[in-house]
Amino acid sequence: MKNIFISICASILILVFFENASSQTIPFNSENWEFSKNEYRFENHLGKESLFLNGSALVKNSVFKNGTIEFDIAVTGERGFMGALWRFYIRPHQSGNPDANQYTPVFNGLTAWQLYYGEGYAAPVKYKLNEWMHIKIVVAGQQAEVYIIDMENPALFIPELKREIQSGKVGLTAGGGFAPAWYANFSYTNIENQKLKSAAAKPKETNKNIINSWMVSNTFDEEWLNEKFILAKEDLKDLKWTKLKSESTGITNLSRVQGIAEKQNAAFAKVVINSENDLVKKLKFGYSDNVKVYVNGKLVCGGTNFYQSRDYRYLGTIGLFDEVYLHLNKGDNEILFAVAENFGGWGILAAFDDLNGIKIKN
Repeated sequence: MKNIFISICASILILVFFENASSQTIPFNSENWEFSKNEYRFENHLGKESLFLNGSALVKNSVFKNGTIEFDIAVTGERGFMGALWRFYIRPHQSGNPDANQYTPVFNGLTAWQLYYGEGYAAPVKYKLNEWMHIKIVVAGQQAEVYIIDMENPALFIPELKREIQSGKVGLTAGGGFAPAWYANFSYTNIENQKLKSAAAKPKETNKNIINSWMVSNTFDEEWLNEKFILAKEDLKDLKWTKLKSESTGITNLSRVQGIAEKQNAAFAKVVINSENDLVKKLKFGYSDNVKVYVNGKLVCGGTNFYQSRDYRYLGTIGLFDEVYLHLNKGDNEILFAVAENFGGWGILAAFDDLNGIKIKN
């Protein structure tokens, strides 16, 4: 009876496993992959049958939500951005640095690494150049781990995936004007109840002085505001507005509302501040990539923060690095941040030192 019981339990475990996991190894050939128009070829590289890729490749008919994505990758160390078409790539030229890799979600066609950087989004990893390295991505709901070379300890734990949970295709990417890469042994496994080794730390207490929601307008050409020192009600009458909450960091990702186009690359982020009296209030803020700030229709400051705008190493990441002194009237005051996107992330972040004498109305 004991042996029968053990056999039945083992059978149940096997059934449960196969109900929740479907591992698929995808050979590199034209029958299994959809390739972009950039360069690719199948070849032997460093002793493995591999895919040379300068572009992107998606697994045909793939469906992935929770589980694992695994592959081997070989790089030369030249400047490049290569990895999985699942929101993750490595930067071989930054080997060992804090930004050696990147989790970056895409919203309405816009990447957002200038908003999502540092701990929880990237990790220092020393890469092996001109050798095969194994990478495994483990996804479980709104969290994920990335293993690089060391398959026992995750190099990166992502405690808060920024996109909604949904299924999609998987694939690989490299090149795009930068260094290509070689790939081998690609596989993915769907596991609905995937478990992670890592656990999220206790969330930091939210700064109560941060502006935690904005009214975001539809897009317009940022050049419209050139020499526009006063905004009249007539200027704003045709705009449509969407309420957008900030994220746990206080950053508000404007591309959650919409994308941009060549002549539609800016939007207003609006907040109303009620003041008990006429007073001046300091507001710290960050933005990506260009900004103009209007208080009750009057232009009070502007700035530029896009990638390489200050020197060739400048990243243009967002933070509370600037400040403006708001001359507030008694009653309601309309504050407009005209934020334009250039590359790498479209966002706004703002916080008062204190809320004495004022109330944020959004």
